[in-house]
Amino acid sequence: MDQLSDNANIVLEQRYLLRGKDNQLLESPADMFMRVAKAIAEVEIIWGNKKDVDRFTRVFYQLMSQLIFLPNSPTLMNAGTSQQQLSACFVLPVEDSLEEIFHTLKSTAKIHQRGGGTGFNFSRIRPKGDRVDNKWDVALGPVAVIEIFDRTTEKIKQGGKRRGANMGILNIDHPDIEEFISLKSGGGKVNNFNLSIGITDQFMRAVEEDKTWKLINPRDGAITKKLPAREIWKNILKNTWICGDPGLIFLDAINAHNPLVSLSEISATNPCGEVPLFPNEACNLGSINVTKFIRKQGNKYVVDWDYLGEVVMLAVRFLDNVIEVNDYPDELIEKTTKANRKIGLGIMGWADFLIKLEIPYASNRAVQLGEKLMDFIGQKSRAASSNLGEVRGNFPNWSHSIFYPKEPMRNATRISIAPTGSISIIAGVSASIEPIYALAFERGNVLGGLILSSFHQLFLDYLVQHGLDNETVLQKVRRTGSCKEIKVLGEDIREIFKTALEIEPYWHLRHQAAFQLYTDNAVSKTINLPNAATIETVDSIYQDAWNMKLKGITMFRNNTGNLQVLNSGIEDSSSICKVCQ
Repeated sequence: MDQLSDNANIVLEQRYLLRGKDNQLLESPADMFMRVAKAIAEVEIIWGNKKDVDRFTRVFYQLMSQLIFLPNSPTLMNAGTSQQQLSACFVLPVEDSLEEIFHTLKSTAKIHQRGGGTGFNFSRIRPKGDRVDNKWDVALGPVAVIEIFDRTTEKIKQGGKRRGANMGILNIDHPDIEEFISLKSGGGKVNNFNLSIGITDQFMRAVEEDKTWKLINPRDGAITKKLPAREIWKNILKNTWICGDPGLIFLDAINAHNPLVSLSEISATNPCGEVPLFPNEACNLGSINVTKFIRKQGNKYVVDWDYLGEVVMLAVRFLDNVIEVNDYPDELIEKTTKANRKIGLGIMGWADFLIKLEIPYASNRAVQLGEKLMDFIGQKSRAASSNLGEVRGNFPNWSHSIFYPKEPMRNATRISIAPTGSISIIAGVSASIEPIYALAFERGNVLGGLILSSFHQLFLDYLVQHGLDNETVLQKVRRTGSCKEIKVLGEDIREIFKTALEIEPYWHLRHQAAFQLYTDNAVSKTINLPNAATIETVDSIYQDAWNMKLKGITMFRNNTGNLQVLNSGIEDSSSICKVCQ
């Protein structure tokens, strides 16, 4: 088993390792990986024999214990336990009646309690103040419903270990869209929701052409109001600049690549936006640590494509097995999920991968390599799912999909780029496809208020290798989280170790577009902006994201006064490992 960092051990002990009634640890990290491997390999008996079960138990254990591949948090937490809900992502319907709203709220509570996150589109709810069947009552409206869901989430910790996460979407033509746009800018009303607007190409063209936009009551289709599209757009930009919300979900781009669009259009995603799903559908995720596929060849480092291909095939099999052993919150979710068998395989460690290859994140070389990597993983995952389709059978809705009748397919979708917040800490690598946030940083608002402090290990290794690990350099990086002013490193090295806030938004978008090109689900990516960024910058990013055919876009301006997880630099009082000090 690979050695884990101090922060990885803290996260595992706080969230993942099983504990007894007296709160004593019942397992080590190695025990956890074996527990998960056994649980996921059990279903191999359906298509094989006991030897297959034993073989894949060993294979899955090796992938996880060597930090080559890790599944989403609910799988690590719950596999092999009495509450075996293993999916991270759910989308639930929100219909326009009090009974149906609270039925969905009950399902949400059950999902959060067992470690999952939920996404909703609230656009079917009639607007605030609209009439209801009882002539003495008026409708609450979608914003009030979101606030009810948020307060419920606040009281329930996922799996008893972390607070629930939600995505709340309202379509751009809903009569309450103005109230929704400004929901978070007042501060603190809905702490457990990411908010995004369901945007259409028609609206974006109305903004471009300075046209009037109609707001339509979902109850009866009546036009309730007409506004200049640019007025709505400016309001979106202002509120995103203030607090980071709302983000945008581009519904037409999502459905242009929906493999089951003949069944229904998709209108919602999971909490971080990387998995567009039908109502009552779940998806399980896992990510490959791409730093494990760099090999030294002579005097340079190269990518081991053959080994990566092998791991992709195994990871797809792992995630397909999860669908079989999963305990679902109810029969409808199980039926919908198994009808399409969607999985989301992604990557983590992308920034570290580039650093090892000495390629700056903000470069054409990096973007082109990202396209090549994702194209490769996409092809291998599709081949793996097709092979499983031949052996295990196609997903039940296959005859309604783009694969019918020529291509066998076990899973309707296969690739998602998730944020990998916790599992990247366990693996000890950079998160997802994000650039490194800082060379020294603090991660707050996690694990009950605990602050985790880190130096970037590859940067420390570089300093040691080149005899630059002196007190002056270390203290400057510790204080600022950056090396941009350390001239002794040279411009080439400072480019390689450039951090998220030092990288122009253009390069963030280019990376997201490169990975989206070969991702059949979607890409979760945050465009980090410095505090000095203007509303015009937000406008440019959102417009570019639409023109690039992205499925969604999120940005966050640094130090806005809102809840912030990552902060550059390390306070003197913070505890870090002796090597880093």
